[in-house]
Amino acid sequence: MKLLTTTIGAYPKPEYVELPDWFGAAAGPDTEHPTEEWSEALAKMGNDAEEILARGTKEVIDDQVSCGIDILSDGEVRRENYIHYHCRHLNGIDFEHLTRTPLREGAYSARLPTITGPVSARDHFLPHDWKVAQSFTDRPVKITMPGPMTIADTTANEHYDDPAKLGADLADALNYEVMALADAGCKHIQIDEPVFARKVPEALDYGLENLERAFHGCPKDVVRTMHMCCGYPDALDNPDYPKAPKESYFDLAEAVDRSSVMAVSLEDAHRRNDPTLLERFASTNVILGVVAIARSHVESTDEVRAHLAEALEHIDAERLIAAPDCGLGLLGRKRTLAKLRNLCEAAHSM
Repeated sequence: MKLLTTTIGAYPKPEYVELPDWFGAAAGPDTEHPTEEWSEALAKMGNDAEEILARGTKEVIDDQVSCGIDILSDGEVRRENYIHYHCRHLNGIDFEHLTRTPLREGAYSARLPTITGPVSARDHFLPHDWKVAQSFTDRPVKITMPGPMTIADTTANEHYDDPAKLGADLADALNYEVMALADAGCKHIQIDEPVFARKVPEALDYGLENLERAFHGCPKDVVRTMHMCCGYPDALDNPDYPKAPKESYFDLAEAVDRSSVMAVSLEDAHRRNDPTLLERFASTNVILGVVAIARSHVESTDEVRAHLAEALEHIDAERLIAAPDCGLGLLGRKRTLAKLRNLCEAAHSM
């Protein structure tokens, strides 16, 4: 049976899309967050901004189609990072007042936008991004957004005393966009919660409940996907980058499987899991990372095929989707294309 393939979110920006992003930071993702630079770069594009961004999105879509990806992402071409791009469209988050904050258990620090009042949705924006991306292909385009816990963990909070309440308000704001995407016709919506793996007790206490809140009312024909990596490496070929504990996936699996999430994205290339993890997902589809996104080595077709064959000993083929571990921004276009071609060749020949 041919396995489906997908990408997770970010794709290397074409050179002519001169927007800074966290993949270009000198000391790793988000170490010096390009908040001001992003606004200035967008302003410099002037009236040509939409044409440039649409052209960049088309190139990213065409690349994925040429490699054989079945469920595409828009590549997050318009975003400086997947979290703060969304935050710009929310009330209560101040991008003028930046607060330097340690992140990911001290792995790096960043100057973060600050939550200064009640968070709520302000305007719809992702339906436009999806419509532009979807216009370039007949294959389904997935739209990604950050989850409540991940937004809370990547902003500085000066308003809320209760993290669960902050998460609930963020979830309501996300739901506003989820429902607009569904109404527009988007059939694949992914909410990213990498912080779940680092904060398992909080994820089980209120994180999953707020994830459900974000998807509340989503039509049954829309695939509700959750991405849960263990932490984005700061640079290529740095095996010592601190990751969330491997056990986190086992601690979370059954709760995720009981939720309304229909597909869960797990990393398995940068650091392999015990494959019996897949057996913990009795009904949820698993998007399995089988190519590394921060390693310069290009996995051969045979390597990827062997990885998938091992996974198929623990999960049915119709519930396994092959993917990279996470976003592809660190790899550069040439290496990304090589990895995706081999990924698709392997998955489509199982």
